[in-house]
Amino acid sequence: MKKSHQLESGIQTTLISLRSTSRMDSQAAQDYLGRLLGKQLRIHTTDARVFVGEFKCTDNECNVILSQASEYRHPPTNSVPSLAKGGLPTVQEEETKEPMLSRFMGLIVVPGQHITKIELQDRVYP
Repeated sequence: MKKSHQLESGIQTTLISLRSTSRMDSQAAQDYLGRLLGKQLRIHTTDARVFVGEFKCTDNECNVILSQASEYRHPPTNSVPSLAKGGLPTVQEEETKEPMLSRFMGLIVVPGQHITKIELQDRVYP
């Protein structure tokens, strides 16, 4: 259910599967989610966006509410110059070194049907 990863940026993430809580008994699932309240989550969606914010609640449909949330996304592929325009060759999105675009969203609901991965984000101090 949980798996930790150390990233180069000094942020440790823990993968979380809210859908796997159905294999737990109801009380254990509620206790587990209760411990996540107020924690910083990173949610990946089917359209390659990432939302980072404070976990407020979820429901039976796995919709997640985050507060103080920011959205991160890769720049559009048409922003990379192409050979046809006399520029550099285009590179696949995941291979680009372009920084992700971000914007502050505030209080948001991320629909459960679009969630592909949830990570618990803990700052690791050296």
